[in-house]
Amino acid sequence: MTQSPVNPSTTVETNYEAGNIEVLEGLEAVRLRPGMYIGGTDQAALHHCLYEIVDNSVDEALAGYCTEIHIALHVDGSVTVEDNGRGIPIGIVAKTGLSGVETVFTKLHAGGKFGGGGYKVSGGLHGVGASCVNAVSEKMYVEVYREGKVHAIEFRGYNPGAMVGGPTAPLKAIGSTKKQGTKVTFWPDPRVFKDSSAEASTSTPQMDLDTILVRLREMSFLNRGLKITLLDERLPQDAANCYQEFHYAGGIASYVEFLNTSRTALHEVIYFESLQNDVAVELALQYTDAYSDSVYAYANNISNPDGGTHLTGFRNALTRVLNDYARKNNLVKESDENFSGDDVREGLTAIISVKVRNPQFESQTKVKLLNNEVQGAVQSALGEKLADWLERNPKVAKDIIGKALNARNAREAARKARELVRRKSALESGSLPGKLADCSERDPSRSEVFLVEGDSAGGSAKQGRDRRFQAILPLRGKILNIERADDRRTYGNAEIQAMITGLGLGLKAEEFDVSRLRYHRIILMTDADVDGAHIRTLLLTFFYRYKRELIEKGYIYIAQPPLYKIKVGSGRNIDTRYCYSDAERDTILQGLRANSKSEIQRFKGLGEMQPEELWDTTMNPATRALKRVIIEDAAEADRTFTILMGDRVEPRREFIETYGTRLINLKDLDI
Repeated sequence: MTQSPVNPSTTVETNYEAGNIEVLEGLEAVRLRPGMYIGGTDQAALHHCLYEIVDNSVDEALAGYCTEIHIALHVDGSVTVEDNGRGIPIGIVAKTGLSGVETVFTKLHAGGKFGGGGYKVSGGLHGVGASCVNAVSEKMYVEVYREGKVHAIEFRGYNPGAMVGGPTAPLKAIGSTKKQGTKVTFWPDPRVFKDSSAEASTSTPQMDLDTILVRLREMSFLNRGLKITLLDERLPQDAANCYQEFHYAGGIASYVEFLNTSRTALHEVIYFESLQNDVAVELALQYTDAYSDSVYAYANNISNPDGGTHLTGFRNALTRVLNDYARKNNLVKESDENFSGDDVREGLTAIISVKVRNPQFESQTKVKLLNNEVQGAVQSALGEKLADWLERNPKVAKDIIGKALNARNAREAARKARELVRRKSALESGSLPGKLADCSERDPSRSEVFLVEGDSAGGSAKQGRDRRFQAILPLRGKILNIERADDRRTYGNAEIQAMITGLGLGLKAEEFDVSRLRYHRIILMTDADVDGAHIRTLLLTFFYRYKRELIEKGYIYIAQPPLYKIKVGSGRNIDTRYCYSDAERDTILQGLRANSKSEIQRFKGLGEMQPEELWDTTMNPATRALKRVIIEDAAEADRTFTILMGDRVEPRREFIETYGTRLINLKDLDI
């Protein structure tokens, strides 16, 4: 008996025979499925290509041979990365019959990082980085400075009928030099990279200077003494940010100081380094007056946002050492319970950096380190050195224990506040706040909720929504800035209580349980003015500090209401258009005939829009534009929230002076 296919529309007319099996040679697979190798074809993938080349130079620094890396962003979209390492080997590789340079750039899974001979420690594990960049480049030019000569080779990129990324000629010496190292220039192929955010789908995305600078700064911090420079030739030579240089003799200790620029530190940065069972461990930590902790873990320069064995070892040792010290020195009562991990980490900023020969990660994205030997190495390093440091610095030790005591007291008060929220929720009908206009859909994956600024906008949103799957939760005024509040104040805030119960967030001390979340699209919909931007930032601060997993799992969105409504014509011939930016408005106006009638309405708030307008422009899934909130760099996001929402004014002023004019045209600011 023959069964019908589940989905007949997906069936193929031809038979599935041996002739249907296609074999992709060399780098063809990278061209066909770039998402598997560089994460996609957008701007982030373009950045990934740069990082792959830079990481090869950083691996030379890890091996102890490279002290400088120089990057240049050229006007034509190409990028150059040069280091002063050993230079890629130029001899013939027995298995390929090609030079080391040609092998590295044309063969997948080729490199000096597999057997431990070329590199004891490395961030790259699979040997696909350099060859993948070649595969998605229009062309690539490589110079190797080695053995007193300049050796050069050019790769052709993609040409139909020819080998993908093949060389135009074999590697050859073109001159003499006293330099040592490698210089790589690549031209991203516009046939591969597409800018999904651009109006023209064929435009090639451009590298973002600020995003790249964050990554390069991080690399410099993690490799003490490594000098990294970036020249952006796309900017005027006299521009303040045209040339950037990163060079930190303090390494990760300087990193902690940098992260705490906008916080009040309780002491100088504590720094340890140790070699435990062939695992190199570096630790830097500092307590501040903040209520949250900022602890970041790295393995072989790779950020591990989900932590792993190094983070577990750090947490275990920190909790044990501080509890032992507090009891030994009678800083807590005998009858008092021990400090919890949350108690000893409140206000802590720390960097954990380990170098291990054969790192094992949970997945290809390397978000979590699995090596068991690393946990013991970090525990031993921190356990021994921190206990000794506390004994030698009793005043600071007492301040740290005092911080933990305050955290424990606040934890108890917060527990009572959480119980109050629980009791209140249980007593209310359906555990939902009265102001929430819920939807009829009960499947969270098909449901969305709009967090709306004010009752006026909430009224328009409630009338304009599709009640089947769209819920509305109006928020009155500006919610509490939790960057400056402890858990007691947080749980006592009415608007935050409404979000906790209405969205099904659960309480902060509990593990994130996605099954309790009532909506898988939480959409921030605020006015397009300064107050609206402030409210949106307060909400983002709440989600980032309270339930960061919501952002990490892609559940937080920002609505894009229009700024202008333009009516063209008169009578029955009126054509209404909505503009979401000043540039879009100007483009429409320039396209109108001189004798056309230019009626323009600037929306000051969502409440000014009719329900049907709000639906058509901002809420209708078929016509709206939503921005999903993502975290590209947790440490930089943490620092930015602290600067913008913390207590200190001066760092915030400096941030606005530095970045404000890049982000907005001050003459168009709507205050």
